[in-house]
Parts: sequence; structure tokens; C-alpha cells
Amino acid sequence: MLAHHENRMNSTAQDRERRRFVKILAGAGLVLGTGIASPLSYATSGPQPGLQLFTVRDLMQQDLGATLKLVANLGYKELEFAGLFGQPATVVATWLAEFGLSAPAGHVLLKPMLEDTNRVLDDAQALGHRYVVMPFLFEHERDDGLCSYQKLAEQLNQLGERFQAAGIQLAYHNHDFEFATIDNKTPYEVLLTQTDATLVKMEMDLYWAAKMKVDVPALFKRYPGRFPLWHMKDMATDGNFADLGKGTIDFGPVVAAAAIAGLQHAFVERDSTDDVNATLKQGIAGFQQIFA
Repeated sequence: MLAHHENRMNSTAQDRERRRFVKILAGAGLVLGTGIASPLSYATSGPQPGLQLFTVRDLMQQDLGATLKLVANLGYKELEFAGLFGQPATVVATWLAEFGLSAPAGHVLLKPMLEDTNRVLDDAQALGHRYVVMPFLFEHERDDGLCSYQKLAEQLNQLGERFQAAGIQLAYHNHDFEFATIDNKTPYEVLLTQTDATLVKMEMDLYWAAKMKVDVPALFKRYPGRFPLWHMKDMATDGNFADLGKGTIDFGPVVAAAAIAGLQHAFVERDSTDDVNATLKQGIAGFQQIFA
């Protein structure tokens, strides 16, 4: 009886999540098995509208294929993956082709990069990645101050050689802690100066840089061509996340320096949102406005 009760509870929870998922699809003008909704308009100049899929990780967990179809029909053209949620890369690649999407980049943590490099490269090649990006350094990986980043720089250089030999560019994505001064130097400066500029590029997360009051255009000018990937993420007045184009960040000076940065791909992202459908739609609108 207890097992039966638990199964009913699990089934109820799953049904509730499934209804929520269908509601999101319907709100975006797309329900599985129905016709394709008209994509929202987007700017044709500059980078193609991209989405970091961490934004929709809950939807990806429920139905990866349906989520890709959803974002394609909203007008996103390029994707940056943050996990495949148990799906083989070859299967995901067929969905990308079916929905007219490309995936120029994907996030992979340091440990699998180091311990399972061949699989990481195989997946990246299957998905058509041009870049594999290290997205985050856990606290225990950076508990030795600047020495942790000096060690990381060595590891990234070594990985960068292997990745480049496979036709893939390695990159590093920042948060806020890389810009905190330690012994009169920032970890970000260590990574920029102690990694080979041809082996390790940077993905600039504009929200976290703004959080730390970084002069991003000046950084681009100091290290030209080093920043081919950007995360387009906005900040609310209280310092939390905001939908792109609805926050306080002035993207104008950054976009003006895009050529100096070497920008190739820009991805809308919001780490957490109460309304993922609104976030996705505003992401396209904000992207169009910023890169108009």
C-alpha cells in the first residue's frame, strides 16, 4: 500500500510538471503536435540571436527535444549547451538540424575536461561546437588564492592544445570572484596573462563584470581579440538578474567595442527567472535592440 501511495504521489508530481511544461509551450505559441509558430523578428546584422541553455535547464530536464523546438520557434538561432541531460550528442545533433539551430559552444566543467577529454571532444564535434567553455571554478578548486589560478592556467593551456588539435577552441567563462583583488592582482588577470592567447579565449559574462564594476571596453582594448563569446545578461536595480534590455546595464559602450573584442557569438542568459517564457521572448527583443 505504501509503495502504491508513493507511486501515485510521484505520478501526480510528474503530471503537474508536465502540465507546467505544456503551459509554457502554449504561452510561446508552440504545443507539441501542432503547427510551428512564427518566429519573433530579430536583427539580421551583427551576431545571430543566441541562448545559453542553462536559462531553460528545467525544461531541458523534462524534454530536451521539445525545448530546442521551443527556442527555435521563438527566433533563437544559436545555442550554447550546459549539459545534455542524458541524451546522446548524436541524437541532440539531429534535433539541431531538424529545427534549424546551430550550437557553436558548450559548457563543460574542468573535471570531465581533464578526466574524460576524448568523450568531451567527441560530443563537441558531434554537436558542431567551435568552442568548449569552462563555465565555473568551484570553491575547493580556488581555495589556494592566486596559486589556484596559476595552476588552472597551466591546465587550460594543456587542454587548449588538445582541443585545438581536434579543431575546437577552448574558452573560460567568468563569474564575479575572478575580479576580486588578491595580493594586488585579480585572478582574471592571472588567467589572461598566463594562458596562451591562441589556446584559451574568454567568454565575457557581462552581468558579473558589471557586478564587479569592470571597465569591459577597456579590458577589450587591453586584450584585443580575446573575447569571441559573450553572455548577454542584465541586472535589476537591486543587483539581481533581469530580463535582457529591462535592466540597468548600458550595453552600448560594450557593443561599440565588439570588433576589438573579437565577438563572434552572443548568448542571452538569465540564471533564474519566475517566468521563463517572458524571459525568452524579452531576450530576443533585448538582443535585437542591443545589436540593432
